[in-house]
Amino acid sequence: MRIDLQETAGLDRVPPYWDSRYTKNLEQLSKPIYQVKEERDVWMTLRDGTKICVDIFRPDTEDEQFPALLSWAAYGKTIQSMKRGTIPPSSLLFDHSLEAGDIDFYVKRGYGFIIPDPRGIGKSEGEFYGVYNPQEQEDVYDVIEWMAELPWCDGNVAMNGYSYFGIIQMLVAAQQPPHLKCIMPLSFTNDYYQHGYYGGVGNTYMSIYWELSPANNPVAWSTKLYDDKELQQKMADRLQDPDIAVNSYFAKILTTWPPKYHTFYLDYLLHPHDGPFWEARSAKSMYDKVKVPVYMKCGWSPNGRWSAPAFEAFNNESLNVPKRMAVMEAYNGLELPYRFMNEESLRWYDHWLKGVDTGIMDEPPIKLNIIGAGYRYEKEWPLARTEWRKLYLRSFGKLRWEVDPEGQVPPDSLTHLPPNISTEVKTLTYTSDILTRPMEFTGPIELHLFAAIDAEDANFIVKLWDILPGGSRLPVSRWGALRASHKLDTEKSLPGRPVHDHTQSVPVVHGEISEYVIEVNPIGMVFGPGHRIEIEIMSADPFEHQQNSWTGKTGFMGPIPSANTIHYKIYRDADYPSYILMPYIRETPRDQWLQPMD
Repeated sequence: MRIDLQETAGLDRVPPYWDSRYTKNLEQLSKPIYQVKEERDVWMTLRDGTKICVDIFRPDTEDEQFPALLSWAAYGKTIQSMKRGTIPPSSLLFDHSLEAGDIDFYVKRGYGFIIPDPRGIGKSEGEFYGVYNPQEQEDVYDVIEWMAELPWCDGNVAMNGYSYFGIIQMLVAAQQPPHLKCIMPLSFTNDYYQHGYYGGVGNTYMSIYWELSPANNPVAWSTKLYDDKELQQKMADRLQDPDIAVNSYFAKILTTWPPKYHTFYLDYLLHPHDGPFWEARSAKSMYDKVKVPVYMKCGWSPNGRWSAPAFEAFNNESLNVPKRMAVMEAYNGLELPYRFMNEESLRWYDHWLKGVDTGIMDEPPIKLNIIGAGYRYEKEWPLARTEWRKLYLRSFGKLRWEVDPEGQVPPDSLTHLPPNISTEVKTLTYTSDILTRPMEFTGPIELHLFAAIDAEDANFIVKLWDILPGGSRLPVSRWGALRASHKLDTEKSLPGRPVHDHTQSVPVVHGEISEYVIEVNPIGMVFGPGHRIEIEIMSADPFEHQQNSWTGKTGFMGPIPSANTIHYKIYRDADYPSYILMPYIRETPRDQWLQPMD
């Protein structure tokens, strides 16, 4: 199917993720026929009387009404409309908080676009209680209903944006503002505890919100949960953890009173286990309250836990609304302002806000970009045709499809050295033989690891690599993680999707051999002939260490390392068959692959 998208749909490119069988009525798709009118620093009043500052972008006409898109995050409104081109992560000017979306793209096509400074951010009044807090969710409700009453708005409102701008959307939808018609989180997590403590392992990644969120009046949410005496005691107790006490950055946060220094990370440090603090910020506890259509998009991210939460949300029966799911470009393809999904987003918003049948609801519910193969559709996750293959850890750093035939084989050893005595981060690697044919692995992954440690607790960090024919390493999943003291819930766990009890720590018995089941972020890719599969096991993250700036390292530390020397013994024989469970896809019917527009 050849089509002139510029003439028919007012688009400059043929999106690689559109299918000629389903994409329809392009002549009715909203076209760029309007000029952009800016109204900056407009003030609105929230239900408790707090005034916040808003930037409004809308079509420059007084004769029509339009739907409106809301982009909300604590990153400040002003920078979101800066004109400086598309910037990749390799640029010195890359700013991960420029995630509100492509304002001009939507406004020129007949949408209003609103970006506020949230409470306590930028120019707005009030106190900022940290990201995704319950007060913030309530405030977004108020803004949506205020937008719907603006004279140029037709009463239909949706939400837009990437990362923070995406994660907040499901939480807001659960508040059920009457004029919210649909959401489209372009990056999403359903479990904010796991986002910050992946597998129960603390991570300094969360500290970046201090510099990304221009708070004019930050206040720790913990001040609302505890009185002064309780809060002071909790701060003192947290410093009894040797992993925390050895870090001077943490000590500054936990000894400042009143607690005004890095307030969100203070909240983070004070809640190392899952519970009410995290549930109030996690969509997984609110699915049944969401009543509007949802389109979740993420990438095959080699960093952290991104695609797994979206699949979990998609599979949850409590999220009983029209829904779509897409895993598109790899994370290293990110450019900001984010424009990759503009055309798909337009189809979604036109369908639900303007009543245009764009065919987007005719497509199968899941769309995947299989790295090394292309785009295709699926109906379920994990795929029903998955063949679960075990790659066994073997002696001499090998990965084999066969278990070791012998038992009582001495274990491998790994020694963790605390960061106050060494910069060295030791690792163990296990590598497969060279693949002789293409092999696709698409689905969730888990490592079953038999290990013994000489401590009450420890971190397990796991990375998955594609070793190219020339020997270079391509990160496939840059880490899975597990805190050893967080026990597996066997009743809730499924293949590739282990579930652990993160509400408590159960001390490990020194020297006892235990099976640890560690989630590794899902993948969707073809390993070509001549490639090898490699897993890497460690106690900290040397990749993060290599990114350090001499001016301050904690923000780049990644997983918080132990302050103790810890000896790991890794078993991998017939008695203790450690293996990584891989989701092998032998073949895919031809009609599931996208048929491109051009």
